[in-house]
Amino acid sequence: MLLRFVIIIVFLMLFSFSKSQSIYDFGEGNGKDLNVLYRNDLCAKFVIDSRGLGFAIRRGKHITGKSRYFYEGEIQSLRHPKQINSIGQAQERKRFVYGKINSVFMARAAFGYQNVIFGKADNKAVEVRYLISVGPSIAIAKPYYYQIYNPRRTEINQTEEVPFNTERFTIDSIAGRGAFASGLEKTKFYPAITTKFNLSFEYASYTNLIRAIETGVTLDVLPKALPIMARNPTENFILTIHLGFVIGNKWF
Repeated sequence: MLLRFVIIIVFLMLFSFSKSQSIYDFGEGNGKDLNVLYRNDLCAKFVIDSRGLGFAIRRGKHITGKSRYFYEGEIQSLRHPKQINSIGQAQERKRFVYGKINSVFMARAAFGYQNVIFGKADNKAVEVRYLISVGPSIAIAKPYYYQIYNPRRTEINQTEEVPFNTERFTIDSIAGRGAFASGLEKTKFYPAITTKFNLSFEYASYTNLIRAIETGVTLDVLPKALPIMARNPTENFILTIHLGFVIGNKWF
């Protein structure tokens, strides 16, 4: 479900940025002079993380020619390293993760600083930058439900949706994954502090465009430990690596 959401958002952002080029007169006639400083920028970032997928919006403002500060908002799915998809026994063959107790999404806000390490010698070169950020986050943990066959029911193949319980069922009794909305009212929130370090490689041919690949690490620190999988320790510290694809525009 998150993947569909991210795809839709990315498509809308690409459409928005293409339209914004005509608004700000971006394109062939501009962005060729390396000495012009565009003080404002807005970009979208699609993230492939070692534990999930994410999408971010970043708004920046230059302090000097090489440095700037930025604000960022991000949402990301968070998988457990040990979770494995299995196929249910129902006719629909819905996939499920045995032992999973929560579906987790991270909502992050951050304030950050960026500085140029190696600038562009010409428009065809690559600019290398580093970014550091810190800010509050929330882990949104929605109980993960299963469809299981209920032997107490008289109907053949009658199922019910329940959260994970080692005493009630085994992997062989699972018909498939429950509906995403099941257990939504039991969602819990885990506050966190997130810090990031990124290296950014800007390759846009025009200085008023943002086209970059970013890679780095993210550390989420949760005062209250987060449970994702049964029979596994809850987590207070979540360290991940990520790869991001950034697209955006700059203006005066």
